[in-house]
Amino acid sequence: MKTQSPPADLLRSGSFGPGSKTVYNWIMIGVVMLLVQVVLGGITRLTGSGLSITEWNVVTGALPPLSEEAWLNEFNKYQQTPQYHYLNSDFTLKDFKFIFFWEWFHRFWARLIGVVFVVGFVYLAAKKYLKKEMFNPLLILFLFGALQGAIGWIMVASGLTGDAVYVKPTRLALHFIFALGLISYAYWFALELKVTSAQTIVNPSLRKWTWWLLIILFVQLIFGALMAGHKAAIAAPTWPTINGSMIPGGMLRESPALLNFFENKITIHFVHRGLAYLLLVLIIIYSRKLFQVKTNSQPFNKARKFPLVFVLIQVLLGIISVLTAPFIVPSHWGSFEWMAQLHQVTGMLLVLSLVAMLYMVRKTSSSLRA
Repeated sequence: MKTQSPPADLLRSGSFGPGSKTVYNWIMIGVVMLLVQVVLGGITRLTGSGLSITEWNVVTGALPPLSEEAWLNEFNKYQQTPQYHYLNSDFTLKDFKFIFFWEWFHRFWARLIGVVFVVGFVYLAAKKYLKKEMFNPLLILFLFGALQGAIGWIMVASGLTGDAVYVKPTRLALHFIFALGLISYAYWFALELKVTSAQTIVNPSLRKWTWWLLIILFVQLIFGALMAGHKAAIAAPTWPTINGSMIPGGMLRESPALLNFFENKITIHFVHRGLAYLLLVLIIIYSRKLFQVKTNSQPFNKARKFPLVFVLIQVLLGIISVLTAPFIVPSHWGSFEWMAQLHQVTGMLLVLSLVAMLYMVRKTSSSLRA
C-alpha cells in the first residue's frame, strides 16, 4: 500500500507552521478513535452482534430504541434474519438487547469519529491553522472514512439474506483491511506534522525492507481476517502443528484451487501461520539492520524497537488464541475472546510501527516517496 502524501516541499519542512501542533493532536485523536473503532468491531464480531441491526439509517439510527415498543419492533426485524432462524431462535428480548448494544455502539462510535472530524475541521479552519496544502490529505481522509462506512454496510448486508448466519468472510477482510489503510494514512499525515526532515534518515535498502514487510504484513492480516470470518481457530486448535501435521492434508480439496485460499479453513490456517513465521524471521533481521544505523534522530531511535516488540507479542498472542479455541463458549466472553482481541490490536500496532519506519527511512534526501 503506497502512502499518498502532501507536496514534497512541505514534507521537507516536517511541519506546517503555527498551529501544526493543534492539527497534529486532532489527527492523533482521530487515529486513536479509529483504533478503538476496530476494537469495537472485533468485540461486535466475537459477541455475534454484527447482524442485530438490519438497517442502515445514518441519522435516525444514531439513537437506540427508547421505548419498549421500539425495542420490540427492532427485535421483530432481527427475527426475520437467517441468523435468528438458524442460530439464535431461543433469544429473548434481553439477549437481543445485548447484541444490539455492541452493534449500535460500533456504529455510534463511527458517527462520533465523523463529528470529531467535521467539528475539528471547522474550528481549525476558522482559527486559520489549516493551510491550503492540508486540504487534499484531509479530503482523502474524509472520503476514505465514508467509503469505509459503505463497505461496513455491504459487509453486514451479506449476512442478512439466504441461509447466512454471519457476514461473508471476504467482506469482513475487506472491511478490516480498508480500516487499516485509513488508520495508516491518518497516522502518516500526523507524522508529517510531527517529524521534521532532519529527524529522518536516508537508507534505500532499509526502505525497501520496510515496504516488503508492510506488504507481507497486510497479506497476513487479510488471512487473519479470513480466519476470524470463518471462525477457523477451532478447526485446528493445535500448535506447533496444524492438527498433528506441519503441512496438513486437505489444503487443496476445493475446486478451483484458488478457492481454498478464501474458503478452506485449513489452507487459511496454514497461510496465516506461515506468513506469521516469515514475518517474525524477517523483522528480527530487519531490526538488527535498524539498530546498526548510527544517527542522532531521537524519533528514529525511539521508534525502531517497536516492530520487533510488536511482532514477538503478536506471535505469542496468536499461539495462545489458537490453543484457547477449544474453550470457546457461544455467547460468552472468555479467554479465547480476550486473546483474539489483543491479537488484533497488536497487529494494528505492528502496522503503525512499520508505517513510522517507512516515514522516517527515506530513499533519498529530497523525497519520502518510494
